[in-house]
Amino acid sequence: MKKNIPAFIVSLALLSACSKDLPVKSLSFTAAATNTTLQLGDTAIFNFTGEPDFISFYSGETGHRYAYRNRTTAEGKPVLSFTSARANGNQSNSLQLMISSGFTGVKTEDTAATVAAIQAGNWTDITSRAILSTGSAKPSGEIDLSDFAGSGKPVYIAFRHNGYKGSAYSKWTITEFEVTNNLPDNTSYLIANMAAPTTEILNYGVSTYSPGFVAATVTGPYKWVISAGKSLVITGATSPATATDDSENWAIIGPIDLRKVTPDLGLPIKMISENMEKFPFKYQYPAAGSYEATFEASNANAGGVKSAVQSVKITVNE
Repeated sequence: MKKNIPAFIVSLALLSACSKDLPVKSLSFTAAATNTTLQLGDTAIFNFTGEPDFISFYSGETGHRYAYRNRTTAEGKPVLSFTSARANGNQSNSLQLMISSGFTGVKTEDTAATVAAIQAGNWTDITSRAILSTGSAKPSGEIDLSDFAGSGKPVYIAFRHNGYKGSAYSKWTITEFEVTNNLPDNTSYLIANMAAPTTEILNYGVSTYSPGFVAATVTGPYKWVISAGKSLVITGATSPATATDDSENWAIIGPIDLRKVTPDLGLPIKMISENMEKFPFKYQYPAAGSYEATFEASNANAGGVKSAVQSVKITVNE
């Protein structure tokens, strides 16, 4: 039986096939500023020539620099910080801060495979780098992880809780956990926090994601309670009578690339459906400084892309 194919599907297929054979139209584009030296509060005015299909604008401000549009890693100083609070018992060495570039990840929570991976994870104890609570909430201070970034391998960070039989366990609460990559140009990128792995974190307008924490029990009946975006809490045995066994429990986050940054973002200022009558383009810089304003213009079809880049140096004085 002959099938009837809707006409619009046939037309779409023909258009797609034909467009592959059509050359991308030539691109002639220039950008210039009416005035390259401004006072703070003045508006920069940019004039264009040509008829590109698309134009994107990179202002030159932090997070909007054309040179960094594809950058995903950069050498900086990775810093870990958190706040801890201890309650209940006074067992010593009940909380350890651990890091590893050899851990292979949590397989499934509380399985033999996960326990084996933790035990073979080649962890480094960095507890001595942190200030831990002896009662009330205490900031850890800035913990420099630069020595773990040099290998280029991602790391896992963990809080290991140890409970010992015979006395009440120490209850620990961890909040305000963050890992940042701080670059020499004074930009700072949030690369991990306590949010769930599906929750966006924002760096200069560009979204990224934290790996999120998972809990794993090596021994004992207890477990870290993870409240995404809020806290990690482990209580354990609350009296000597209930502390009948030793306990080892982990809250682990990773993999974390300690060199991670998010790419800088451009602002689309012209789409293919718009003409050039809307220009000149106007922009007001929020702070004094020197900026390299960059415009990326392009023409495109299914057969390819042609692009042109124009930059204008702008100085904004107080």
